[in-house]
Amino acid sequence: MRFTRHRGRFRADVDQVEVQVLDQLAAELLEIVEEPYVDEDPLAALVGMSGEEVHPPEDPVLARLLPDAYRDDPAAAGDFRRFTDGELRQRKRANAHAVRRSLPDGGGRLELDRDQADQWLECLNDMRLALGTAMGVTEDTDLEDVDPEHPAYASLQVYGWLGWLQESLLSCVEPRTP
Repeated sequence: MRFTRHRGRFRADVDQVEVQVLDQLAAELLEIVEEPYVDEDPLAALVGMSGEEVHPPEDPVLARLLPDAYRDDPAAAGDFRRFTDGELRQRKRANAHAVRRSLPDGGGRLELDRDQADQWLECLNDMRLALGTAMGVTEDTDLEDVDPEHPAYASLQVYGWLGWLQESLLSCVEPRTP
């Protein structure tokens, strides 16, 4: 699977296994960023903020996907999270749904417009962050040196493939003009 640009759209031929992997990862991402149940004040919900304090996630994968905006100021980070957590989760869910909807059943030609390409790029990034965090990938992890007998070998290959796929799509997309 490699993206190319054709008449302002982005194309890739995707096989059945790639569709299954991407669909499964998007489904798992949807579960991770699921909206936590909060009994909200209707007015607060209307203006897009939680009526209650929103704490940083305890799960390391979710914490990586929803990081604190202010690491050195817990109060400011809490206020920021209170105003943005729901919208950020909603955007990540919308991106994952967009990826799932655009995948051709059983494989075939995938074609994206610019907005869909942006959603794919964000979702691929989230998939990599989630997978990398779950496996403990760091800057020092060299994917080429992983022993094929290592228990996480297949997952690390998927992680690398997601990066390659993200780079492939990104190389076709021109920056948006303001």
